[in-house]
Amino acid sequence: MKSSFALFVVAISALTAACTQEQQNKISRTVQNWTGTNGVLEFYAGDKLARRFIQIDKISTALGTEDNKPRSYRYGYGVLDENFNMVADSGEKKVYFEISDFGSNYIFFENPR
Repeated sequence: MKSSFALFVVAISALTAACTQEQQNKISRTVQNWTGTNGVLEFYAGDKLARRFIQIDKISTALGTEDNKPRSYRYGYGVLDENFNMVADSGEKKVYFEISDFGSNYIFFENPR
């Protein structure tokens, strides 16, 4: 299971890298916000899980203050799952995060549990 998930992440990363900057900008503007109940955001360093945020209820695209145009990052709040057990344990806090459209290897999904 772990190797198939890693393969999925590598495939998504490869597809993203294959897009031109113009295509990535179109994708960024098309999928701007997510509102749900229990999102999970995972960041990878190669094939290794580096950070996980859980219990995300909203991810928004940043907008310019003066021009109101979408910026190249998204932001939200979630619990930093320091031990990667998918549970908000005692001492794990809700924190602010930003996701860059450039160079971030991440996967976002709604927690199935």
